[in-house]
Amino acid sequence: MHACALAVELHIPESGSLKAKRSIVRHLLDTARSRFHVAAAETAYQDQWQRCELGFAAVAGDATQVTEVLDSVERFVWSHPEVEVLSVERRWLDTDA
Repeated sequence: MHACALAVELHIPESGSLKAKRSIVRHLLDTARSRFHVAAAETAYQDQWQRCELGFAAVAGDATQVTEVLDSVERFVWSHPEVEVLSVERRWLDTDA
């Protein structure tokens, strides 16, 4: 089993309220869940208007498949002009133990 978590920190410059931010975040999370079949959540900065961190997780029997899925999720997030990606981090779960 191979599992990886992807954390993406975003700046949303056009957001003037939490409601505006959450509509963008909801779209990113819901679309990623349905299109790429990953777990997805807003993981930090919930009370800030123009900043957020999104977390995505994928599990598969092959590490290559997990990498391909998370690469697709990352490209999807980068493709949205209303957000600026500040950082991206991946953490693999060690399943050898």
